[in-house]
Amino acid sequence: MKHHFLGSLFLFLVLISSCKSLQEKGNDQFLSGEYQYAINTFGQILAEDSANVEANQIVAESYRLSNRIEKSTPYYEQLVAQDPSFEAYYRLGLSYKANEELEKAEEAFESAKGYTSDEVFLAETQRQIEAIKLSEGIEEYFPNYELVNYQELNTAGADYAPITSENFIYFTSGRQASGLYAADGSPYTKLFRARAEGLRVDVSGVQALPEFRNEEGLNQAAIAISPDGNTIIYARGNSTSPKDFPETTLFASYFRGSGFTQPIWMPVNEDETWYNTTPAFSPDGEELYFASTRPGGYGGLDLYKATKLANGDFGNAKNLGPTINTPGNEMFPRPTADGKFFFSSDGHPGHGKLDLFVAELDESGTQVIRNLGENFNSNQDDFGIYFTEYPKEGYISSNRDGGVGDDDIYYFEDKTPKPKIVNVLLNVFTKQRVAGEPDAVLEQARVVLYDGQNKQMDGNFSNSTGRVRFTLAPDENYTIIASKSGYFSKSVPYTTNGKTPDPSTLVQDVTNITLDTTIVLDQLILDKSIVLENIYYDLDKADIRPDAALELDKLVQILKDNPTIRIELSSHADARATDAYNDDLTQRRAQSAVDYIVSQGIAADRLVAKGYGKRQLIIQNAQTEEEHQVNRRTEFKVIAVEN
Repeated sequence: MKHHFLGSLFLFLVLISSCKSLQEKGNDQFLSGEYQYAINTFGQILAEDSANVEANQIVAESYRLSNRIEKSTPYYEQLVAQDPSFEAYYRLGLSYKANEELEKAEEAFESAKGYTSDEVFLAETQRQIEAIKLSEGIEEYFPNYELVNYQELNTAGADYAPITSENFIYFTSGRQASGLYAADGSPYTKLFRARAEGLRVDVSGVQALPEFRNEEGLNQAAIAISPDGNTIIYARGNSTSPKDFPETTLFASYFRGSGFTQPIWMPVNEDETWYNTTPAFSPDGEELYFASTRPGGYGGLDLYKATKLANGDFGNAKNLGPTINTPGNEMFPRPTADGKFFFSSDGHPGHGKLDLFVAELDESGTQVIRNLGENFNSNQDDFGIYFTEYPKEGYISSNRDGGVGDDDIYYFEDKTPKPKIVNVLLNVFTKQRVAGEPDAVLEQARVVLYDGQNKQMDGNFSNSTGRVRFTLAPDENYTIIASKSGYFSKSVPYTTNGKTPDPSTLVQDVTNITLDTTIVLDQLILDKSIVLENIYYDLDKADIRPDAALELDKLVQILKDNPTIRIELSSHADARATDAYNDDLTQRRAQSAVDYIVSQGIAADRLVAKGYGKRQLIIQNAQTEEEHQVNRRTEFKVIAVEN
């Protein structure tokens, strides 16, 4: 028993000493940013003591700081159970959110508010709660776009942030790495390219960037190339050398003569201790967008815009403001020529970690932020959008489940079904009215088609069968005007509303519908009287009744269609009153009709009012009321045609 006791005591002392050594080693690794090594070290302690507060704290923070907060959940759960605090609950909420456990995330954020009175912390926590609620109503920005993993281009490591320039695709990849990045244990990344045309990439020809040599022992990532192809900018950092720059910064290479220069540190970084990354040029190359942690931002990584200076450098970096930037991280900017601004963020309401968003102006001119929706975004990181043909196709990057490796390159295409086309083929037949006979074909009549805005769309002369054919669109309004010398011109409205099938019921891509309409023209003969039907007046009155106004409107249209004619408008009485009475009454009625026509926009000098009383009876010795009605009429005749 004694020897056994001594042996057990010795073993216990060895374990205590071992744990102390692991804690010191793990702390050194954590403070040096070697998060994956710290996770491995403290993992050994947690294997023996799963409730160790310090070990849970370091592992949780290591996962968070290496952008893997979704893996930190069990460690933050241990912390809130043993040593609850605002930070522990808040970050537990973030980890739940990254895993799409939204109810748990909201509960954790609510609990976090009970451990602080700091207004900034309370506001940020409430913002996270509101973001969860807003994320439930996100609609797809590009609803018919399809996202596909570019399996042939991706590897088991990281592949992301593709762009295209001069028939090449450029991207970041962990292939051909010569070391591991200690923060997350992944291979160091380099810059690569391959020949490409749109979304078609020669995956067999992927090569390390030939413009300049990739460096070893650090990450090179997120390349941007100016529209003219003469400037390359990329992010460079995480060097293993203590003599190198302490933070990720932007480097640039310029085309000079026969090749590109060795990359140099850019002045737009301003301070080597500031983190600067994910550059992108404006479509005209005059502005540089990038993400930075420089002072004066709104929290985390913010997006900035720098302008091109006279010497070719970029400077005067300006924060893009609180509409785009949040207390979270905004990265991977992508401005487009139409004024929209795409980017990635974990601070705006989204589906998980980094989501893809667009900033655009609404109808009032106010900038608004829209999530691209779940066909682009997942509960993991979705970022680095690039359009090969805006806005129909392009690339994004994502480490969502189901990929080939870590970060993968995905391509997207607009799969919106092509609309079924319906052509309305309208046959317009022109005819002439012949007294006492059927309407006859009228050849060589000029027929003109106008759209709903009175813009001429087409025109032609009718053929030997009197036909002119036009192609119209469904559900539109038109006006057709037919004219020929010696005839009254006539305009008629025409609509295709309700005359075509519902496109959703069609099978063929193109369907032609043939319709017919006829326009009959009357001969224009000077001094030939034309009776206006259905012009009635109340007894002994000359006022224009509503039913008479409808008939006079037809004459108004004739005068509008034929702007060169002058007419006499006459009124006639029956024979049942004195001459003086009938002359006065018919003159008043004719003038009343002329006044109405003038009120509709016809020039008064084109009209003459004439009352004939009973001097031009059509039926002499009329006996019946019907015969008197024939005599009691309103007529017009053309008295002049102006050239």
